[in-house]
Amino acid sequence: MPAPNYFARNDPPAAPVNQAQETRNVAAPNEPYYNPRLDPKNYLEGPLSDDAATRLRQMLARPGIIVAPGICDGISARCALEAGFDCLYQSGAATTASRMGQPDLAIATLNDFVEAGNMVASLDPRVPVIADADTGFGGPANVARTVRQYIRAGLAGLHIEDQVQTKRCGHLMGKQVVSREEFLTRIRAAVLARDEIPGGSDFVIIGRTDSAQVLGMEEAIIRLKLAADAGADVCFIEGVKSKELLESTVAALAPKPVLVNVISGGLTPSFTSWEAEQTGAKIIIFSLVSCVAMVHGVRAAMKSLKESGTDFATAKGMDPKAFFEVMGLQDVMTLDAKAGGSAFAEV
Repeated sequence: MPAPNYFARNDPPAAPVNQAQETRNVAAPNEPYYNPRLDPKNYLEGPLSDDAATRLRQMLARPGIIVAPGICDGISARCALEAGFDCLYQSGAATTASRMGQPDLAIATLNDFVEAGNMVASLDPRVPVIADADTGFGGPANVARTVRQYIRAGLAGLHIEDQVQTKRCGHLMGKQVVSREEFLTRIRAAVLARDEIPGGSDFVIIGRTDSAQVLGMEEAIIRLKLAADAGADVCFIEGVKSKELLESTVAALAPKPVLVNVISGGLTPSFTSWEAEQTGAKIIIFSLVSCVAMVHGVRAAMKSLKESGTDFATAKGMDPKAFFEVMGLQDVMTLDAKAGGSAFAEV
């Protein structure tokens, strides 16, 4: 007797799909992609799903902007969840900094990103996590492998960009981008990998272009339109420099949802989430909100410890139990008690 699959989804079966229509983009890649199962209208009604990818599609289809703070580790993810955010963003820059202590210069690998994403997604599997996937970590086969591994890790979506393999943070100078066709090959590979998941997957593919600073806004819009035609569910324009440019981008790409990335001091103005929503943007991410705050906080704590010889001031009264409560202590205690354990009856 086969072992039960405890991770199988229990959603009701999707409506039958015409197989020729489902796969016509594989046979004719120059035609605009359309997968009737993933049509946004299918996600407009009903309760929010416990499956993170499905929930993200529901959030994309329904009114309101999606605000996703950038997280860099388990502590920042726990703090974001405690604050009530219903979507998280795993920043590539933040992952590289927190896991490796290195700058965002294509140093981290697929394994680094997947391991970090799996940990974050496991904290509350219902909350969608959108993860940076850089350039997809190689050619079409590598991009497909990236998508499959991100899905297995429990992530809800990813974005793939058009920078060269030796990429850098989108808010640094000196960026280089690949040709339109190479970018579209990455998007197609990601979409094909997602659509070949047995049973179907709601995983969200986001096409990102860094070409605005290299080739101009007109080329950036063209690339995003082509990415949408190739199957990207969301369009991400990096480094848009004004509210007017963001508004024109949203209008040019409608009805495709647009993601905007805000980094304090970066190329994009420091839009509030409300200002971004007024432009028509559907997702706003704050990539370094946790990292930069962490640098300031830890710097101050280390300086204080060095000068005073104690961490009393910077602890601000948070004892070990209070710290662990932010990290989910109560959940572990509750689970142990329900299972009949007594190891944590008193902590």
